[in-house]
Amino acid sequence: MHALSPRTTLTLSIFAVTYLALAGGRLPKLKVDRPGVALIGAVAMLISGAITGHEAVDAVDFSTIALLFGMMIVVANLRLSGVFRWLAARLFARQLSGFAMLGLTILTAGALAAFFINDVVCVVLTPVIIEAAAASGVNPVPLLLGLATASNIGSAATITGNPQNMIVAGFAKVGYAEFASRLAPAAVLGLLVAYAVIAAVYKRELQVVAGPTRKARRPPVRLNKGMAAKSVVVAIGAIVGFISGFPTALVALSAAAVLLVTRRLNPQRVYREIDWPLLVMFAGLFVIVAAAEKTGFQEHLIKLVGIDRLRDPVVLAAVTTVLSNLVSNVPAVLLFKPVFGYLGHPTSAALLLASASTYAGNLTVLGSIANLIVLENARSQGVRITFYDYLRVGLPITLLTIALSVFWLEFSK
Repeated sequence: MHALSPRTTLTLSIFAVTYLALAGGRLPKLKVDRPGVALIGAVAMLISGAITGHEAVDAVDFSTIALLFGMMIVVANLRLSGVFRWLAARLFARQLSGFAMLGLTILTAGALAAFFINDVVCVVLTPVIIEAAAASGVNPVPLLLGLATASNIGSAATITGNPQNMIVAGFAKVGYAEFASRLAPAAVLGLLVAYAVIAAVYKRELQVVAGPTRKARRPPVRLNKGMAAKSVVVAIGAIVGFISGFPTALVALSAAAVLLVTRRLNPQRVYREIDWPLLVMFAGLFVIVAAAEKTGFQEHLIKLVGIDRLRDPVVLAAVTTVLSNLVSNVPAVLLFKPVFGYLGHPTSAALLLASASTYAGNLTVLGSIANLIVLENARSQGVRITFYDYLRVGLPITLLTIALSVFWLEFSK
């Protein structure tokens, strides 16, 4: 191997430091989060000359960012109109057995997360599930674990379920219908796996129904009927547009544009619902990966690792799982972008990357933002879920769903 030039060395150093900081979640001794790390890394690449301004702009996949941005506006309207909260309250209105509530939780979370960003599903459903558990005298912990794991699993079913799906589908050019037809069946089976594991681990807690443990406080759900109707119609229209094969970014932006035409809702309320830091992290990571790709490091990496190994679905799934838990799933899938063309069949490789990186989020509490949302919201309402509580269901669910995904993708080629 030839000696690296000073510029190449600097570029790869910035790349390595950025990803190490992403793994830690921040820069040591500084209050800088992952989006800040990505932005700093991208700026460092520009200043060092590793990538030009024009190349940086070209590196950003604006279609993926536009898709995510548009869907955030759609989800924001559904949430602000009260649709999610109203639906959840209706579904959990009656007292049910523990096993029935677990099944309903997993089904609801999985179905909603398949079409809408899973983090929002967890924000909306956590308080409703805690209230419903109190009303039925059921331990809320297994239900909340079902919510977290099912929202991750369900989000693997479609491109719009989570950000990493959008990224992989973008650089692999996989259509919405093909993505869903290949991954949705495995996601449905994954939800059954989640139910079976949690029901087995928490069998005793779910069997005991001794009446309400405390009086459930159920404030009336406010539903803005006009806004809700418009939001639901537009959301359904967007899904139909996705399935019909229209450009996903254009469909999402069109849906967002229609919803922003209103006389009642202050647009600032919608903008506050958008995860701007996530969009910043996306843009920064696109630039960082593109700058590193210019050095040709991927060719040396392929020689070192051996591309034939990564072409093995089991090895690719295992590497993706480990990386997703080290640096988070979005940065992990972007790491594969420079070597994606060497992984064999592009569609199969893309779908395996998307599913494995998503299911990997169920391994530990820290594997997914959705997990942390559930645990933090539960803690604020007096329900404690420990790292071990999560691990003893998350570990088997992760291993089983990834194995199932590998098998299904190979079987359905």
